[in-house]
Amino acid sequence: MIVKKILYLGTILMLSMLVLVGCSSSDDSENNSLKVTMISSVGGINDQSFNQSSWEGLEQIKKDFNIDVNYIESNQEAEYSTNIETAVDGGADLIIGTGFPLQGAILEAAKNYPDQKFAIVDVDYGEETPENVVCITFTEEQAGYVVGLVAGKKTTTNKVGFVGGMDNEVIKRFEAGYKAGVEEANPNAKVQVQYVNSFVDAAKGKSIAQQMYSQGADIIFAAAGDSGVGVIEMAKEKNLYAIGVDRDQNALAPENVLTSAMKKVNEGVYNTVKAMIEGNYAGGTTLRYGLEDNSIGLAPSTDKNVSQDIIDYVNKKINQIINKEIEVPSK
Repeated sequence: MIVKKILYLGTILMLSMLVLVGCSSSDDSENNSLKVTMISSVGGINDQSFNQSSWEGLEQIKKDFNIDVNYIESNQEAEYSTNIETAVDGGADLIIGTGFPLQGAILEAAKNYPDQKFAIVDVDYGEETPENVVCITFTEEQAGYVVGLVAGKKTTTNKVGFVGGMDNEVIKRFEAGYKAGVEEANPNAKVQVQYVNSFVDAAKGKSIAQQMYSQGADIIFAAAGDSGVGVIEMAKEKNLYAIGVDRDQNALAPENVLTSAMKKVNEGVYNTVKAMIEGNYAGGTTLRYGLEDNSIGLAPSTDKNVSQDIIDYVNKKINQIINKEIEVPSK
C-alpha cells in the first residue's frame, strides 16, 4: 500500500528520541560492531554536492555513535554493481547508494541479498520498494523554486540560466521548480536551459555557462554536481552570478554565488543510519524531506549577496508553500 511507503522526518525523530531515553554506555560497545558503507555515484566524495554531503552525514554519525563508516568511490556507472558486491563481502550492516544513477544497481542487489540492509539517496521505488531498502528523497522542486525566486528578483537583464547535470527525474524537478520560481518573482524573465549530460564534466559546465552569459544571462543555477563547479568558475571570471546546489557553495566564489538550493542529504543519511542503530530501520519505506522540516531551502550564506527584502519575500513564499497555499510543480 502507498500509505506505508512514505514517512516524514518528524516520525523518525520521535522514534529516535524514545529509544535514546535510558541509553547506557553499553550501547557504544554494541555500536562498535556496526559498519556502514557508502557507494558514491560518479563525481566522487569531493564533488561539492550530494556525494560529499552524504559522506558528511556519515562522518557525523561516526562521531556521535562511534560506528565504522567507509565509502567506495565509483569512477563510472559500470562499477556500481561491483562496488556494491565489495561492500556486501566486506560485511557492511547497511549499504547506502548516493544518487539516482545507482537506482538499478541497488534494486538488483536488494533482490539478490534479501537479508542485507540498503538505503539509497534520491530514489523512490514506490510500491516496488523492497523490504530491505530505505529510500531517502527530497522535494527538489521546492528547492529549485526558492532559488528561482531569488534569481527572478535579482536579475537585471531578465535573462537567467539553468544548467543540469544528467537529464533525470531529480534534476528535472530542480528545473521545474526553478522555472516556476523565476516566473513567480519576475514574469518578464526568461530561463535558458541546457544539460551537461554528466555530473563530472566541469569543463563542459563552464563552456555552457560562458555561452549563456554571453547571451545575456546574469544568473545561472547549476544543478549538476561537479559539472556545476565549472559554472561557478565562469561566474567568477565574468563577475556575474551563479546559484549552487545541495550544499552551501558560496565558499567556491564568495562574491559570485548568490545562494544555493540546499538539500540536506547529510541529515537524511544521518537520520537513516541513526534509526538503524536504534533498532528502527525503516525498510520498505520512502523518507521524504522538504521545506516543512527545514531540510531544503536557501543557503545560510544567502545574506552575503542577496538583500533582506528579497530574503523576506522568499520566506513569505516558503510559508505559503508549507501552508499549502502554493503548490510547486515538479515537472
